[in-house]
Amino acid sequence: MRLPIYQVDAFTDAVFGGNPAAVVPLESWLPDERLQAIAAENNLAETAFLVPAGGDYAIRWFTPTVEVDLCGHATLAAAHVITTAMEPGRERIDFRTRQAGRLTVERQGDLLVLDFPSRPATRTDVHPDLVTALGGGQPEEVLAARDVLVVYRDADVVRSLTPDLLRLGTVDDRAVCVTAPGADGVDFVSRFFAPTMGIPEDPVTGSAHCTLIPYWAARLGRTKLTARQVSARGGALTCEVRGDRVKIGGKAVLYLEGFIHV
Repeated sequence: MRLPIYQVDAFTDAVFGGNPAAVVPLESWLPDERLQAIAAENNLAETAFLVPAGGDYAIRWFTPTVEVDLCGHATLAAAHVITTAMEPGRERIDFRTRQAGRLTVERQGDLLVLDFPSRPATRTDVHPDLVTALGGGQPEEVLAARDVLVVYRDADVVRSLTPDLLRLGTVDDRAVCVTAPGADGVDFVSRFFAPTMGIPEDPVTGSAHCTLIPYWAARLGRTKLTARQVSARGGALTCEVRGDRVKIGGKAVLYLEGFIHV
């Protein structure tokens, strides 16, 4: 079987930046074990699989080791593929998901803007070794939604973290997002670690902003924000709170297209 594949760098305007995702359009779903095997072979943070669903698309996301409930950068990558290669000029795509409800992506100028659920975090108790495993000293606070959210006072602390990933993966089975106030026109910065899901560090994590955006909107007293994920590749995001939804905007560029044989 020959399947088309695209690799897109998301939340960046240049290749080799942002977060790379694979996008594999299908006519119908393959067995789950085959989808997982393709994602493992791609060895990217996520592979998005698409199946036509009326005028919409059903979408699923796989890391190299597990299927995930929601992924921002691979949804942005999928929207880029649809609007440039599959249906050039299309301005809006509705995605049907298994766990995250209906998601929408709209083109607004040179941005693709995701409409995702808001997932506010609440204060939580965490394993005492989690902060030690991050290696950044004492945070201001620790909260959790889907992921653990660790808030530091200074962006430089977030940038300089060199967590013990093996230890981090043993003290909590959730992903860990670290964040701090930004500077120079950026409202907040973040990094994201998910060793238990086969992702040591995710370069740019759209789904984490479902929690980051409501947190920083409440803290800064604004509904529109700018963000940067300060991984080695880095990525830029525009952010907005809309009630129980968040808008996450970014750019994307095609790096690779071809076929896989499975």
